[in-house]
Amino acid sequence: MKFKEQRISHPEPLNSKLAFEDEGTEKRSDELVIAYKELAYENEEKEKRAAELVIINRKLAAQNREKEKLATELIIANRELAYQNQEKEKRATELEIINKELHSFAYVSSHDLQEPLRKIRNFADRLLAKEIENLSESGKIYLKKIQSSSALMQQLIEDLLAFSRINTADRKFKCIDLNSIMDEIKIQFSEMIEEKQASINSEGLGMAFVIQFQFRQLMHNLVGNALKFARPGTRPVLVIRSRIKTGEELETDNPSLKGKIDSKMRYCHIAFEDNGIGFESRFKEYIFEMFKKLRPKEEYAGTGIGLAIVRKIVESHNGIILAQAKLNIGTTFDIYIPDSPFR
Repeated sequence: MKFKEQRISHPEPLNSKLAFEDEGTEKRSDELVIAYKELAYENEEKEKRAAELVIINRKLAAQNREKEKLATELIIANRELAYQNQEKEKRATELEIINKELHSFAYVSSHDLQEPLRKIRNFADRLLAKEIENLSESGKIYLKKIQSSSALMQQLIEDLLAFSRINTADRKFKCIDLNSIMDEIKIQFSEMIEEKQASINSEGLGMAFVIQFQFRQLMHNLVGNALKFARPGTRPVLVIRSRIKTGEELETDNPSLKGKIDSKMRYCHIAFEDNGIGFESRFKEYIFEMFKKLRPKEEYAGTGIGLAIVRKIVESHNGIILAQAKLNIGTTFDIYIPDSPFR
């Protein structure tokens, strides 16, 4: 009995132990709650990363599909490019054949065609000179028609020959004084200028990078046009100007040039302005076509090739030509060629 009283009389150590154990249990419980929360957060993060990975995989799959699509398109484009190259080679071969034919045509025009034509003209001239008294009036008329027709044929052959030589001749660009070319042309047309009392103002023309013999032909044709298509009873006046300007400046001066020239390049602008018969604006492209004539040959002689040659020469200089006119007032031809062909 004495022993039992001693145990009951001292409960503090046991209570302290139990309290300590309860504290440990609560602490572990709190740690476990925290661990669960961390685990839940980690699981959420994993799910989030998994969702992001799904999206990334979808994007990668879409990119792979695009790459496959682009690869297919590239294969098709390469095939088309190969086909185009084959076509270009084919066209180059055809062009070489055409150039050879043009050379043959030039030779035939220079020799085989012109020689018999010269004989026709020579014999017609002899008949008119020596046998004129023995011919009837109708015979004289027929003979003059032979002369005029053979002269027209000669001019036609020469024009066709000039047209064919534009692309086949050597393209040697030089910096040429346009005034010197105009001086030559004025001498060539001196009789017509005197006969029509024409005025040609071309002072102050500058330098230009051109193929000299081609540009001489161009200026010859345009001056000849201005003199030929003068208004009856009106003294022909032709003004020729040149200036160097940037494409941007030219587009500002003439908005119709936008898209036709390079705004960053420098151009030589040459203008031929006359006071001749002009034409209706609807014919501004038509006049540059081969064998196209706005007036009957009875009124104005010609082959209908002169302006076609002019445009072809301008194109061979990587330039453009525009025509504007008013009927019975005059015509202006504006030519734009790069200031330097090497830029």
